[in-house]
Amino acid sequence: MRDLSDTAPKGTLTFRKPVREDGAAIWSLIGDCKPLDENSMYCNLLQADHFRDTCIVAEMDGEIVGWVSGYLLPHDAETLFVWQVAVSETARGRGVGGRMLSALFERVEKDGVRRIQTTITRDNDASWALFTGFADRQDALISDEAHFTRDTHFDGNHDTEHMVTIDMPAALRRVA
Repeated sequence: MRDLSDTAPKGTLTFRKPVREDGAAIWSLIGDCKPLDENSMYCNLLQADHFRDTCIVAEMDGEIVGWVSGYLLPHDAETLFVWQVAVSETARGRGVGGRMLSALFERVEKDGVRRIQTTITRDNDASWALFTGFADRQDALISDEAHFTRDTHFDGNHDTEHMVTIDMPAALRRVA
């Protein structure tokens, strides 16, 4: 079956679940999106294969220009943890990150996901803008607290990561 992105007009963004053949392109995209932490290519292959239902790619003109990796928390299947968001320089300024988050949440919400979590360092203005903007558009509740701290967890080698939690009110109302 042919992907719709192959027939989309030039410059059109399409969103889809990744497939394992996307692993190398995802790995390359992440490498181009400094200062994102790079994982092994094998890790990205596993994400695109084993975790495809909780990840999303954005394509434009047959090229992967966006990636969100996530997984359901093992102890809380109502929470999607977003591991990484990457957007190619060629696709920036088009709201790709927020659109990927929205499309991904819409997909996983059907399986009972009620909230999104991610970790962000205090100085990562782009990630704070992405997630607070997403929460605002969803009329969602957002909170954060220090989670992985510089000295306790990173041995002083990485800034403290704050756990950001976005509780989706519409999803929570459907449960009540």
